Amino acid sequence: MVKKIKIYKNFKINMNDKSSVILIGNFDGLHSGHQKLFKQAQKFKKKLNLKLGVITFDPMPIMFFDKKVKNYRISNFEQKISYFEKFGVDFLINKNFNKKFSKLTSHKFIEKILYKRLNAKYIFVSNNFRFGYKREGDVKLLKNYQIKYKYKLINPKPLTKKNKIISSTLIRKLLQKGDLNIANKILKRNWSIEGIVEKGRMMGKKIGFPTCNIDIKNYIIAKLGVYAVKVKIKNRRKSYKGIANLGYRPTFNQKKILLEVNLFNFSGNLYNKKLSVEFLKFIRGEKKFSGVDELRSQIKKDLLIAKKVK
Repeated sequence: MVKKIKIYKNFKINMNDKSSVILIGNFDGLHSGHQKLFKQAQKFKKKLNLKLGVITFDPMPIMFFDKKVKNYRISNFEQKISYFEKFGVDFLINKNFNKKFSKLTSHKFIEKILYKRLNAKYIFVSNNFRFGYKREGDVKLLKNYQIKYKYKLINPKPLTKKNKIISSTLIRKLLQKGDLNIANKILKRNWSIEGIVEKGRMMGKKIGFPTCNIDIKNYIIAKLGVYAVKVKIKNRRKSYKGIANLGYRPTFNQKKILLEVNLFNFSGNLYNKKLSVEFLKFIRGEKKFSGVDELRSQIKKDLLIAKKVK
């Protein structure tokens, strides 16, 4: 059974969580590059009998500094928690990234937070990690202060695929281009979105294909179009295969991006239920049809493809 993680909203942590192995970063998506970092940290945890803690920031710094950055996340907070739990994380410090914190210098972050508050023994960060006021701090600075503040910095070489460094940025680009297959391989799982089913205009039902409408909130917007998906309903074990449309629904002149999901072999009311939608295969891009009949004909073709996806 997976152990539940302890969640802190600030750096005032319990005494028994101090002197731990600490990983710092956004860990958006917890992709294979992150997983390499976590597996290495787990070895230190087991060998030295230490706790394993993670520091993340909410909102992500890029979303704090640039209010225009909206649809950015690969995974939401609840998904991150479940990924951390699978990797044996004992506690998470999810620090509110606000104006005051953004002005903390890199040296003060090391001295006041990592040393005095956490007394971190091992610190894991990725190669491109930047921190402190105006992002002045980097891996080199963390290395320079190791002896003074009694920690050991672990900075593994980044994981690469076809000479490209695996990163959350790379995954976002792949999703936006519709390269779902490669993105899923890098994630080592199917990319998924969680959301609450909202009441829509019932257009799907009117043309014979009832759908669950999900607002994608701050998730990255993958390439608009039709996908084969697998859907899980919260608190139910069974999963359902289905087909989803991510987009504006141009045939009906809609202006808001929505995820519409049609579940195979399911009947029932899912309004206000939480769904997890796994993206299995990109079928085709979004297209404006001449009318309902042409759209209905295309959906039938899409369904045949989606039903064959395993």
